[in-house]
Amino acid sequence: MIRAVVFDCDGVLVDSEPISNRVLAVLLTEAGMPISPEGAVEAFMGRSWKNVLAWADERGGLPEGFRRRYLDAMFAAFEAELRPVPGIAAALDAIALPNCVASSASLEKMRFTLGHTGLWQRFEGRIFSATEVEHGKPAPDLFLHAAASMGWDPAGCAVVEDAPAGVEAGRRAGMTVFGYAGRTPAEQLGGAHRVFGDMAELPGLLQPS
Repeated sequence: MIRAVVFDCDGVLVDSEPISNRVLAVLLTEAGMPISPEGAVEAFMGRSWKNVLAWADERGGLPEGFRRRYLDAMFAAFEAELRPVPGIAAALDAIALPNCVASSASLEKMRFTLGHTGLWQRFEGRIFSATEVEHGKPAPDLFLHAAASMGWDPAGCAVVEDAPAGVEAGRRAGMTVFGYAGRTPAEQLGGAHRVFGDMAELPGLLQPS
């Protein structure tokens, strides 16, 4: 029986992945490491900044000040374009289970994205970042850290994820994984226990059968 829900942030609560990866692709290309927005999604979606650093280090490394320029450009794009994932507010209203957020994003990024979309107050005090653990997704560390911090048994937790790395992390944490195929092709989320394509389905999926 599911007793608590752990939500990913980017792509599950806020529709940020296309925006952030487009900005990142432009800046990496300008820095002499060409990559398309689609390539950035494939390489970095659902993963922490450490993965971007490792990718760039194999190609000569990021120039000084790159991360700050990226954050500034990303936040400017979010200001103009970012919206909540369709249907997420109504889904959250209908889910009575205890919940939290566990994301590869930094707290700075989540404070902006969740704040901009009106979701921060729903989760304030229950938001966990990959910056708090040694290994980001697909390792289970972040989800286990979130569960331990909340006092939850991982076996009683559901994870809502939209990225293959997050699905793997949830499985490795021993949690029940729901793969949200809003933008991610369903076949890429095949490791999830259940794949769904509309947030209106989620409250029902979390109920005991």
